[in-house]
Parts: sequence; C-alpha cells; structure tokens
Amino acid sequence: MVFASLTFLYVFFPLSLGLYFLLRSTDARNLLLTAFSLVFYAWGEPVWLSLLLFSSLFDWTVGLAIERLGGKRRLQRLALVLSLGTNLTLLGSFKYADLVTDTINALTGWSLVSPGFSLPIGISFYTFQTMSYVIDVYRGEVPAQRSFGRFLLFVSLFHQLVAGPIVRYADVAHDIVHRVATRADFAHGASRFAVGLFKKVCIANVAGALVQKHLEGDLAALAVGEAWFGLLMYSLQIYFDFSGYSDMAIGMGLMVGFRYLENFNTPYMARSATDFWRRWHMSLGTFFRDYVYIPLGGKEHRPYRNLFIVWGLTGLWHGASWNFMLWGLYYGAFIALERLFLRQLLERVPRPLHHAYLLLVVVMGWALFYFTDLARLGTFCGVAWGLRDNAPWSPALTTTLVTHAFWLVLALLLCTPLPGQLLTSLRRRLDVVHPLAGAGAMAVFNVGLCVLATAMLVGKSYNPFLYFRF
Repeated sequence: MVFASLTFLYVFFPLSLGLYFLLRSTDARNLLLTAFSLVFYAWGEPVWLSLLLFSSLFDWTVGLAIERLGGKRRLQRLALVLSLGTNLTLLGSFKYADLVTDTINALTGWSLVSPGFSLPIGISFYTFQTMSYVIDVYRGEVPAQRSFGRFLLFVSLFHQLVAGPIVRYADVAHDIVHRVATRADFAHGASRFAVGLFKKVCIANVAGALVQKHLEGDLAALAVGEAWFGLLMYSLQIYFDFSGYSDMAIGMGLMVGFRYLENFNTPYMARSATDFWRRWHMSLGTFFRDYVYIPLGGKEHRPYRNLFIVWGLTGLWHGASWNFMLWGLYYGAFIALERLFLRQLLERVPRPLHHAYLLLVVVMGWALFYFTDLARLGTFCGVAWGLRDNAPWSPALTTTLVTHAFWLVLALLLCTPLPGQLLTSLRRRLDVVHPLAGAGAMAVFNVGLCVLATAMLVGKSYNPFLYFRF
C-alpha cells in the first residue's frame, strides 16, 4: 500500500485515525498503530512481513543483551558485530545478490545463477533504523527498549516505513511512551500531509509522465532540448515524489504526536554540492555521517578516503546497480573538489553563479541516477551535450511547454521557500482579524489540495512508486 492511493486516503488512514482517537491509553494506541502498520506493510507482499518481524525481534534481543552485558566490553562488541553482520547479510542477500552475481559473470565469463530474490519494500529504511538503535545502545546513548511491542512500533510505524525519513530510536523514544498531540499539532500535521499529497500527485506524477515520454523511448531520436527537458522533469519528479512522501510522513506523525525530523530543506536552492546534501534526504546524510564517516576517522584521519567510502555506500544504498555507485562517487568527487579549492573559487563569483553551478551538477547527476543501463546513459549524454547530429529543438517540445506552462511555473516556485512564506504570512494576517479565520482558511486550503489530488488519482492511471528499489 502507498500513501497516494484512494484505498489509503479514504479507507486505511481515516479508519486508523478514527480508532486511534477513540482510545485513551497510550499503550492501546501503540497496539493499534502497530497492528495497522503490519497490515500496511503486508498489503502487497505478506511474505516479507516475516522478514520485518525477524529483523525487529533479533535487534531488540541484541539491544537487551548489550545492555545486560554492561562492563563486559568484548561481549558487547561481539553482540554488536553479530547484529551488524546479520543485518548487512540480509540486506545484501535481498538487495545486492543479483548485482554481485551478474558482475562476477561479466568479469569472468562464468554462468552463475542469480538467486533472483524480489526486493522487500523499505528494507533499507528499516534495516538502517534497527542498526542505528543497536549502535546507540552499544554506545550508551539510549537505554535498551524493554518492551518488544514498543520497539516493533518504532520499526514498523507505517508513516515512515517504506519511504522515510530514516527515524532513529532516540528521536522518538519519548513520543512512543509520552506523546501528546494538541489541536495545533493536528492542524499543522494535516497541512503537511495535504501539501505532501499535492506534491506527489499533482507535481511528481505529472513530471513523471513527461519523463516517461522523453527518456523511455529511442534516445537517439531526441532533440537536444527534449533531452534536457526530460532530465529537468526527472529532477522535479524525484524531488517532489520523495519530499512529498516525507511531508506526508511528518504530517501523519504530527497528527498523533510523533515529531519526525525534517528530511528536505529546499535543496535546489543550495549553492554547492556540499550544501545540497545538507538539504537533501537529511536523515540519510546524518546516518552515514554519524555511523560511517565519523567512526572511520571523519576529517581527522584520511578524510578523503572516508569521504569516498561514504559516497560509494550512499550511491549503492539507493539501488543495486553500478550507476548508483557512480552517482554517489560523482557527488563525492564534487564535495572533495569543493573542500580542496572549488569553494574558495565560488566565493569570488556572484551568488547566482553559485546556484547555476549547483543546478548543473545536480541535474547532470540525475542522469547517472536515472539510467541504470550505462549504454543508454552514454547515448543520452551524447545527445544532451551536442556530440551527435540531433536537432537542437522540436515542435513537440514547444507544444509541451505551452500546454504545461502554468504547471511548470508552479513546480519551479514550489522548489523555493516562497510559497510557504506566503502561506505563513497570510495565516498570520487572518489570525489578526479573528482567531478562527486563519485555521478556517487553512482547512479550506487543505481540503482543496486533497480534492485536486483525488481528482488526479481518479482520472490518471500513472502513479509510480519510486522506492521499490530502496
């Protein structure tokens, strides 16, 4: 099940919310949320629910063992290694076994049979969450959770289970037991959910249809302008899809008292690759910083080795294909260059040029991310960079730009903080007029966004789920 579906929007989520507020005790509410979360995860492929339950039970047990072995550091370290080894083995087996087999066959000429595992949705998200919990218990940063039910809620909570943000136990430990959702929290959460739904359905899905039109066919027949337009549309699709899901997760959590950390902060407004990754998928960036980069030595010991290890892993986390590794190392190279000298050079030029540099780096990077077939990537780059004899423009692209002009302006504006600032300013002015005026206007606004999204879900069949590879 996905958030942007009529079943979720008009059956699953309202039912879970209604029953939640009928209950009074936090324990009963936790049990209800856990039950709904397990149904949510099992909706498509029930078999993988067993893997989620095993991973949760195993790491909960290891966390308790580490805490009870207090003072016996060698045994604690052994338990930690057992947890990390088991989690990484499971993740590697289900996500990367085919990649390893195909690579060995290509390099050696062998004919090893790929295991052909299907990928359990969300495995990278919940595996990172359980690993971070065990590491934090080992470091003494959080106490082990003694209730398996509460731990399972942390791992399986449907708000963030399949599309993030990656939630650390320390960030929600208090909320699991003592959360409170005020009316203001509920209203703000509803707004975040409505905005996220609009971003996913009305912006990301439209962009995705244009991506499919321009980048899924014969790339050699594209005009140069069509190649760049298709890549720009993919840049919009992946941002609004991912940030839209994060907004919905944060909003749903806030409606019931969970306060998840932000995952996106207008990343296309960044002025360097380093700044971009402080704004894009922030929960993943902080995970690799705290659990890989700093333990390897950070900036103090072999910083550039550590940097490229982190970015290689960041790339592979996104998918089991070598193009993702290239995409990660691509960012590692730019961040390394910025540390060495590029940042100083950029500071000497006007700020708009900073931004132009960043956008060029990011948009070209999305080509590495999109094309899993390196041959098609080469063809695309040849067209986009003018290395082939393709036409510079096409009448069909002009028609597309004209028919989508309003949508395109809206999408570009939503990449900036301006719409949010305008809404906040308008609400404050209405609140001055009457205490209920701002709340009423926001309620109407939220309903309007949901109606638009519903109309598009009913009228369109294109509604991709980008996180199957994660």
